[in-house]
Formats: sequence, structure tokens, C-alpha cells
Amino acid sequence: MHKKNSGGIFDTVKTVVYAILIALVIRTLAYEPFNIPSGSMIPTLLVGDYLFVSKFSYGYSRHSLPFSLPLIPGRVLYTPPERGDVVVFKLPRDNKTDYIKRVVGLPGDHIQVRGGILHINGEPVKRERIRDYVVREGGGNAAVIPQFIETLPAGHRHRILEMTDEGSLDNTPVYVVPPGHIFAMGDNRDNSLDSRVLSSVGFVPIENLVGRAEILFFSTDGSASWWEVWKWPFATRYTRLFQRID
Repeated sequence: MHKKNSGGIFDTVKTVVYAILIALVIRTLAYEPFNIPSGSMIPTLLVGDYLFVSKFSYGYSRHSLPFSLPLIPGRVLYTPPERGDVVVFKLPRDNKTDYIKRVVGLPGDHIQVRGGILHINGEPVKRERIRDYVVREGGGNAAVIPQFIETLPAGHRHRILEMTDEGSLDNTPVYVVPPGHIFAMGDNRDNSLDSRVLSSVGFVPIENLVGRAEILFFSTDGSASWWEVWKWPFATRYTRLFQRID
């Protein structure tokens, strides 16, 4: 009986170890889950969204590994990102903090914002006004924010919010994206700390890319804590489940 119990415990431990190893391989090579803690990507992504990021989209670097272990020099199996991709990257300032933004500038691009309008290589990006976006605030109040469709040079269309065209980041100098870097901005243009702020984010090295945001698999409005199981059905944003991220 003792031998059987010992064998059973060993088999259980072995199964758990195998499961952990398989999960680590999937998380490193295929898909990794992330959640959205801030509103910088509204209306595309909301606080409380949970999404899968494809780790293979741009190849692999040390930031593809757990704890950014320095086992991969540079980037291998590299495929360049495209304008319009929503990407997760490690903040260049500390190489630890995960950020999620939209790629608007590629190596060699000249990027500038003038009067709230994004300019790429001297040309204004088309911006079309659509129905205002309504943000529900605490206490039942609602804020109405102007919403637009922005069309990047290759034709990628996505929604952005722009409360004003005279904000602190609505008129910028010309940024020249260095080789091996990208320029990334949030879709919530007046509430996003992004590449426009060189001292905080700035140009993002290709090596810092973690992956491309692909699928939104769960979303909660924050009205239920993790332990309030009975509230989960009412806190879930069902219309956002299993949505592709564009």
C-alpha cells in the first residue's frame, strides 16, 4: 500500500510538472494572456478587457521568455510589424513594464501631430468624425467624447478618441523613427502616454516587442471583485467576448 501511495504521489507531481512545462511553452512560443489596466486604448480596448497576444507574430527576443531571460540575442525569426498593429511591448525605460499601443510609425518614418491630426511623412492621415463615444463614469454620470475613424496610409482603419485638438500632445515636433524602432500611440489620443513623450516612452526598439494583440476573450466592467462569484454574470461585458482586435 505504501508503494502504491508513493507511486500515486509521484505520478501526480509528474503530471503537474508536465502541465506547467506545456503551459510555459505555449505562453512563450504561441499565445500569452494580458489584461488592460488603463484607458489609453479606448475605444479599441477597455479597462477590464482580457486578451491573447500572439508571441510568434514578430519572431522572438529575450522579452518573449519568462522574466525576459537574456537567452535570445536580438530578435530571431523576425517579421516586421505593420502600421495599425496593436502591440504589447516592454517599456524601453525599464525593459520590464508591459505597454499596449498601436503602431503608427515604422523605421525611417517622419511622424508629427499638428492640430490633433497625425501626419506620416508629411501627409495628414485621414480622420472622419463618427458618432460620439459615451464613457460611463461612477455614480451613473456619462461623458461624451468626439470619436473618429482614422485611416493609415496602407488603408488600416480604426477608431480613435480626441477630446480636443489643442491638448499638450496635439502639436508636436517631427519625430524621425530610428532604424530598428517603431513609433506607437494610444487610440485615446488625449489620455495616452506614448511615443510622443520621448522621456517616458519614446521610440520602441523592435527587440522590445512582446507580440501582437489578437483576440479579446473576456471583459469585465469592474463591478465585481474576483471573489464575488455571484456578481460575475452581471459584470461581464458579453458583447466583447471573443472579438478580434483591429
